[in-house]
Amino acid sequence: MTQNDKRDENNLIVHEEIQLQRALLISAYKGTAQQKAIYEEHLQELALLADTFGVQVAERVICPIRKYEAATFITEGKLQEMVQKSKDLAVDMVIFDDEISPSQQRNLEAVFGMPVLDRTEVILGVFDQRAQTKEARLQIELAQLRYEAPRLKRLWTHLSRQSGGGGGGRGGGYQKGEGEKQIEIDRRIIKRDIDQLQQELRAVASNREIQRSARQRSDIPVFSIIGYTNAGKSTLLNALTDAKVFVEDKLFATLDTTTRKFTLNNNQEILLVDTVGFIRKLPHLLVAAFKSTLEEAVQADILLHLIDVSHPMAVEQAQTTFEVLQELGAKDKPIITVLNKVDKGDFADRVHRFHLEYPKTVEISALNRTGFAELEEIMIQELSKQRSLVTLRIPQSEYAVVSEIIRLSNVIDQDYDENDVVLKVDLPKALAGKFQKYVITP
Repeated sequence: MTQNDKRDENNLIVHEEIQLQRALLISAYKGTAQQKAIYEEHLQELALLADTFGVQVAERVICPIRKYEAATFITEGKLQEMVQKSKDLAVDMVIFDDEISPSQQRNLEAVFGMPVLDRTEVILGVFDQRAQTKEARLQIELAQLRYEAPRLKRLWTHLSRQSGGGGGGRGGGYQKGEGEKQIEIDRRIIKRDIDQLQQELRAVASNREIQRSARQRSDIPVFSIIGYTNAGKSTLLNALTDAKVFVEDKLFATLDTTTRKFTLNNNQEILLVDTVGFIRKLPHLLVAAFKSTLEEAVQADILLHLIDVSHPMAVEQAQTTFEVLQELGAKDKPIITVLNKVDKGDFADRVHRFHLEYPKTVEISALNRTGFAELEEIMIQELSKQRSLVTLRIPQSEYAVVSEIIRLSNVIDQDYDENDVVLKVDLPKALAGKFQKYVITP
């Protein structure tokens, strides 16, 4: 039962029509016709974000400008043109595809006479709606507070200010009005709340580190599924592991990290981690807020970079992912490029380009579960580079060691020689030293 649903006299649920707010989407750009096409694609993505946020898009407008105005972001002529369009369309809000400053936001709202949002605010709103775990909710709240802090003045412009003092208003003292007093109170409240959230997040992050350390001690290889939002990461995890992760054809359908065990074709047990999707123009305050979540990608042994190859901007989306990885210090991790949604059309040129640029590339359809054998094969190959093939002779009296090796490695052959167990195993290189005394020369 939704917030808008009610029950009639027979206690039956009556669904009420939800009136969505309408928005005018604006993307301002300087540049060539080729760059215009890129901005149009960015605006299409903003429309998807708005839809996920629960806002109806009345119209999308590409707004060519000669320069960016410090006060209103777009030039006076274009601004008046957009104001008229907003009136003609009878929209409830205006959304800019770029991040606008607090002063620009105040000025634009005064001219439009309605709320003006930017891409960052919409992304924050989507994240706020979608966060499920305690950590994600804390991170979103922290990001929202940091976004709102410099914009407090906008929230209190309706309150009066009073000036006083002698001299007919010249050279007299200035007395703070109700609005400015409230701004200062709110600033203190926000600072207190930010400190409290940071403290709570440190506690949550500490628990996450304990879990991560436990995984590392188990020495089970970890693969993180990373990629642009809506690339199909959760669909892939579900298809491989029956994880039952929520899947929806919307941006940021899931925000929370999910980890599942999976056994490869060579009987090697691994952990698969589904991470939050990346997006172009990701607000820096969100990168900071979600750093502990995104660090799952940094801590993994190998990254599965999932790309929606059917998307016309697939190359740019892949580049965005690499930029975020660089910001997280994870760009040098071993990466397998996984081209998803190959079943949605003929993208031969695009696929060929990815194969040329990224040698470890495989094509799949997570939805139709095709290409998984090739994916597992390349995962096994990549794991083998981090492992050593050794033969071990272990006394049966130390069978606890045998059990540990069987759990941590891929056993190729097992035999018994008098009172010893002889194992031929594919062992993680990091563990080679631990069992060195049992290694025998072939």
